[in-house]
Amino acid sequence: MNDLRQPGDHTPADRIAQMIRVDHAGEYGAARIYAGQLAVLGRGEKGDLLRHMAAQEAQHLRAFSAMVRDRRVRPTALLPLWHLAGFALGALTAALGEKAAMACTVAVEDAIDAHYTAQAIELGTTEPELKQTIENFRTEELQHRDTALAHGAEETPGYRLLYRAINTGCRVAIKLSERI
Repeated sequence: MNDLRQPGDHTPADRIAQMIRVDHAGEYGAARIYAGQLAVLGRGEKGDLLRHMAAQEAQHLRAFSAMVRDRRVRPTALLPLWHLAGFALGALTAALGEKAAMACTVAVEDAIDAHYTAQAIELGTTEPELKQTIENFRTEELQHRDTALAHGAEETPGYRLLYRAINTGCRVAIKLSERI
């Protein structure tokens, strides 16, 4: 991390707290997306697949929840919004069909991949445990994306539009959750 701070720059400790806050929020949102998808598709053909990915997201959320608690990081004030928005996104895309639910996964995981990659680069050799956690979770997120692609995500009618809307929404949520 950069040691040449300018006035108004975050301290390294502030930046680590910001990373943990946003990662906690993202994993919370992902868990809510899968809850929404499972509410609609849980008894269908993709139910087991969705439950598997949801279980991994739950593990990610537990890890970041522990970091929030142990490091006394303030969670984002937007958690109530992500609670509703995540579930709604999952349920709405699932209501559009299994492939639309998979398209949602691709869009979300691509945003998370870019986010986690940037964090790992920024961390460099500082905070090796946090960096390893981020890299491990990034690997699982990429598996979710690849699974969704293998299950027809790109066959969704209006895929490009749906992808762009969800991916952009995720990137906005990341920026908001870092700060609020």
